[in-house]
Amino acid sequence: MLWLNLLVASGMVVLTFTIHFVGLVALSAILRQRHVHPVNLTSIFGQGASILFVVISLFGLHSIEIWTYAFAYLALGQFSGLEPALYFSTSAFTTVGFGDLVLSDEWRMLGAAEAANGFLLIGWSTAFLVAVTARVRAFEASIEKLED
Repeated sequence: MLWLNLLVASGMVVLTFTIHFVGLVALSAILRQRHVHPVNLTSIFGQGASILFVVISLFGLHSIEIWTYAFAYLALGQFSGLEPALYFSTSAFTTVGFGDLVLSDEWRMLGAAEAANGFLLIGWSTAFLVAVTARVRAFEASIEKLED
């Protein structure tokens, strides 16, 4: 059963990494448009709205990934309904791990893999967000030099 766990976990990791990669590429493409990227917006409100758009988009990506795991748990018969599967998946993905719902012994490695997967994907999103906001700050610094 361990090998089946690892096989399913590997498939889920590849699937969610692919979802995340495609999502970040799409988000980058949207940001490259002059009217959306925070660097190209001169007002503080515009820059803030653009960064908020990035944060909401990242949250949406994580939601899709969490739902993907929840559906996998349902398909494996680990939970009787969508709400407990989604609750467990969110708890595992965010590495909170409340422990009030648990997987059967045969599939618990999948839950551990989801936690590691979520940890990496959240870190990837954080790095992306830091890169976007750093470009805003670099742009502001260059404007401040021109004003001096």
